[in-house]
Amino acid sequence: MRIKKGGVMALNMDAIGKTIGPLTRDYTWKDVVLYALGVGAGFADLEYCYEKDLKVIPSFAIAAIFDLVFQIGAASKFNPAGILHGEQELIFYNPIPTQGTLTTEAKITRYYDKGRGKGALVVTESETFDSSGKKLFAGVITMFARLDGGFGGENAPQKTVSFPDQDPDFVVDTSTSADQPLLYRLSGDTFDLHVNSEFAQLAGFEKPIMHGLCTHGYACRALIHSLIPGHPEKARRMDCRFAKPLYPGTPIQTFIWKTAEGQAVWRTVNTETGEAVIDKGVFEYGDILPMEENREISKDVEQEAAARKASYVSGIFEALADVFNPEAAKGLDMEFQYDISGSDGGKWSIAVKDGVCQIVKGMTDHPDCTLKIADTDFVDMMQGRLDPIQAFISGKLIIEGDITKAQLIEKLFPLKK
Repeated sequence: MRIKKGGVMALNMDAIGKTIGPLTRDYTWKDVVLYALGVGAGFADLEYCYEKDLKVIPSFAIAAIFDLVFQIGAASKFNPAGILHGEQELIFYNPIPTQGTLTTEAKITRYYDKGRGKGALVVTESETFDSSGKKLFAGVITMFARLDGGFGGENAPQKTVSFPDQDPDFVVDTSTSADQPLLYRLSGDTFDLHVNSEFAQLAGFEKPIMHGLCTHGYACRALIHSLIPGHPEKARRMDCRFAKPLYPGTPIQTFIWKTAEGQAVWRTVNTETGEAVIDKGVFEYGDILPMEENREISKDVEQEAAARKASYVSGIFEALADVFNPEAAKGLDMEFQYDISGSDGGKWSIAVKDGVCQIVKGMTDHPDCTLKIADTDFVDMMQGRLDPIQAFISGKLIIEGDITKAQLIEKLFPLKK
């Protein structure tokens, strides 16, 4: 299903939740060096540019799997004339080898609607492994589809990052080349917006703009130089939002604040205007634990998470009784059945009649509608991390019976999320 607006076919809702890939990419040390040169590295940081004792800039991760962006476009059917990189999160599990084969699988997880004329966000999650099956990194790509808003979907939640009210701990100044996009595009992003003046003007820009991910690479170098000099393998997470376009040749500054051990926030600004071109940046860093210790800690984390989750589903049903809105239930007579799968799952029924509700663990004989969902998805949905409409569209939530009755649940039980 593709949403139609103004007679023009737009985002493809059927793409949500479907696997993209596996996508494979073979690369050599030359690809690693080419990327480094494309994000401004040179003799000053030769470890990124010389095959002897070569190290990989962590942000190479997204350039190495950039074909995924084209697959996202093909699946979502966004209008390429209005596409920009909106946000990028990378989570690093192991150092990226200087050569090898990468295998990536991904899913479009949701669309956000910023409104007609304001665009849409296409969010995709991915995982990438080496040829031995070792997980190297995961990512969340948010594409800003400027021409695809207004389909009536949910707007994106506000993303907040707190910056200390003090001068940054580090300020890294650098200049981009007027020809920088011509070099960076050789790492995979050959989109016309960054090289073709006519296309850039049709998209609303004076001339070709810098790749947001090129500036991202400059910022990654600045973060490593300031926080973990000489040890790019210690990068654990890099997250940010692309705020404004930048024209090639414009000088930039990256401001970095240390907020805790192994944690920092950052932004990159246009030196000439002072405007942030990348904002809401988060960077986490530290040693990778040995694999055995890593596995043991992972088990502990899983057990702790399972213990927390054990009370989640039943606790949510207990909370529903506390937040029940009797005014919204006046004159109603209906029954809901919840069939929740998973280790914390079970069956719960809710009867609503004339302003009174009764919640019972178990089955009801004649429900008006039955809602089927996995325990983890149910918790995410009730805590505001999973939109009910998107859950339904993606198949995570199955509703049998009268769907219109199910739409009343949020009014009857207005949980604070």
